[in-house]
Amino acid sequence: MFLTGLAATAVAAACGAGSRPGRSRPENRLGSLSARSGRLYDAAGREVRLTGVNWFGLETPNFAPHGLWARNWGEMLDQIAASGFNSLRLPFSNQLFERDSRPNSIDLSKNPDLDGLNGLQLLDRIIGGAASRGLRVVLDRHRPAADAQSELWYTDRVPEARWIQDWVMLAQRYRDQPAVAGADLHNEPHGAASWGDGDQRTDWRLAAERAGNAILAANPDWLIIVEGIERQGSDGYWWGGNLAGARSAPVRLSRPGKLVYSAHDYGPGVYSQPWFKASDFPHNLPAVWRQHWAYLVLERIAPVLVGEFGGRSVGSDPEGTWQRALVAYLKESAASYAYWAWNPDSGDTGGILQDDWQTVDRAKLDLLAGYQWPRAAAGSAAVTGVPRVA
Repeated sequence: MFLTGLAATAVAAACGAGSRPGRSRPENRLGSLSARSGRLYDAAGREVRLTGVNWFGLETPNFAPHGLWARNWGEMLDQIAASGFNSLRLPFSNQLFERDSRPNSIDLSKNPDLDGLNGLQLLDRIIGGAASRGLRVVLDRHRPAADAQSELWYTDRVPEARWIQDWVMLAQRYRDQPAVAGADLHNEPHGAASWGDGDQRTDWRLAAERAGNAILAANPDWLIIVEGIERQGSDGYWWGGNLAGARSAPVRLSRPGKLVYSAHDYGPGVYSQPWFKASDFPHNLPAVWRQHWAYLVLERIAPVLVGEFGGRSVGSDPEGTWQRALVAYLKESAASYAYWAWNPDSGDTGGILQDDWQTVDRAKLDLLAGYQWPRAAAGSAAVTGVPRVA
């Protein structure tokens, strides 16, 4: 099969081809970002790509990032920054903000400064720590309540009004915190979630407009990050990964330059989708990605953040082949990403950290090091290092 451009690059990476030496890119700094022609730029006009990692736990009944039973939170952020990531996606639940939701499973001998903090105060602390290390933060409303994800953006316990109210509260609270890049409105719409059909109960595109515009009224600097759905017509994809409907029914915001689309994409270790069994795998992958989400960035319609992808293997098996192909594709297509996950306790994928919560998985980190944009230095325009873009 004759392949060119993105398809050739992705398949070459999947089959083990080497990379070219890195080349330098403009510096970036903390502060508001805006979208233009499918790319993100800072206030000085420098291109920025988010090449980050998820650190989950605030969305769970722990009401705290996981691993604080084993590590100091500041040391954890130091290691994230030292690993080359420039951003952090922080999942949370609306339940985190309730009076009875107390952070727990924290070793206070290792984290004495977290003693007595409520969920919102702990979020403040983590965001402040990220800022001091030049890490941008994407806030991800991962669940309404700590016990489970939801298909739609609202439930009986957390209606739409509460969902929007909490986002507006966060937008106001962090209006003067330059590290917070924006709001990932709802994690992985799926099941009944629709796009562009006008049904107020299920149309995720309309709900994203309502929440996004309310947030921008409170904080015009934030990016509004809108994930896809699971199914568009007869076309099923990953939860939150199907953005095919955005071509004919784009999200309409009061500030169009703040729109970022987001997809989630996983490998056969999570679920054996039909495209992993195709006779032309992995050569078929670029067409699958372009159909579902990558057309937005390739055609310079809007930036794309792949807010979750990851897997246990980066070797020559199907999962490793998929994962190496995707990293190469993200790099050449200029998409941003947040790897799932920093934590080792993600059952399907594992994480960057190994089970001791100390040691990094060197093979995974080496793979991602082929595409890492520079991290901003807090309080200045300086950066640490140069982007690792082959």
